[in-house]
Amino acid sequence: MLNTQNSSHLKTNFLSQTVGIAYIGNDFFDEVIDERFTSGYQIDVYPSLASFRKHLSGSSITNVPYALLVEVTNESAIFNEISTLRQNAIAAGIIIILLTSVNKTELHQRALEAKANDIYFKPFNSELIFERINFLIKFKLIKPDDASKFATKGIEYKMPVYKRLFDIVVSSLLILLLCPLFILVIILIRLESKGPVVYKSKRAGTGYKIFDFYKFRSMITDADKKLAALSKTNNQYAAGEDTGGGQKAFVKILNDPRITKVGNILRKTSIDELPQLFNVLKGDMSIVGNRPLPLYEAEQLTSDQFAMRFLGPAGITGLWQISKRGQAEMSEDERKELDNTYAKNSSFLMDLKIMLKTVPAMLQKEKV
Repeated sequence: MLNTQNSSHLKTNFLSQTVGIAYIGNDFFDEVIDERFTSGYQIDVYPSLASFRKHLSGSSITNVPYALLVEVTNESAIFNEISTLRQNAIAAGIIIILLTSVNKTELHQRALEAKANDIYFKPFNSELIFERINFLIKFKLIKPDDASKFATKGIEYKMPVYKRLFDIVVSSLLILLLCPLFILVIILIRLESKGPVVYKSKRAGTGYKIFDFYKFRSMITDADKKLAALSKTNNQYAAGEDTGGGQKAFVKILNDPRITKVGNILRKTSIDELPQLFNVLKGDMSIVGNRPLPLYEAEQLTSDQFAMRFLGPAGITGLWQISKRGQAEMSEDERKELDNTYAKNSSFLMDLKIMLKTVPAMLQKEKV
């Protein structure tokens, strides 16, 4: 969001014209800029942030890029330079993505403190980086005033060390113990239908962080193409209130006809969720937290009230699963409140209670 007072113009510009991105540096360019994922972007290259700031001094607001991709070559200087850039009235709202070859935990924290939007470590995944940029631009343009307030509060979720260690130990042990079940499920899915065994989709987790989300495939291979039509007539949340634009924030199909016979069993027992243990091991998610959302759902939840859910960890199981999962009468407001409650009050004791109640909650009564 470069100018909240002219957001309608910016939204039109983003949807219909080339999106400007400034790339700072020259060491990783060929690894990051992949033509398969950069269609629709105008990428200008600058040797340093100093040269980019010099360019800004002679630019109008209409010529400011939406995002910066910045190589971290000097740790002692880069974060001060970013903080200085954030104080520039013209550049204050630019999306800043950092790129570095040094994978150190403290760099992520320093990037957040300097108000960078994200940091990626080598080897780089160009597709994920540009998915992230695209999502952040949409997030800033959907509801610019609310998004601005949310972003400027400086509130970031930092996972406690005990929770991360717990996630690593539990996910590792479960993956080892469940290997025979994984093999059986893979065979059954292969026997019933063609297509990939694991379904992978983009999800928005903690702080709107986008990642690849894993599940055992429980639907026909072209299921995504049929979602739009089904969501108009079979959406579980259809009775809830709109989020403001007439579109429902959550989509859950009742008696979904896209589900296969094996997939129906996997869903009833929640076995289809088990590949998310690898998401936990990677650090994308936690064992307990709020469910990461598909991008089309996350884009509807950008105001202060709804964005609260993203200030907690993304997880496999949570308050929603143990209290309301499988109940067709659940409304959007109820689910939002459950997600917000966990984000505000999460603790080790709450996580233990949720885990103990998860197993009986896995057997659903409704086909949702």
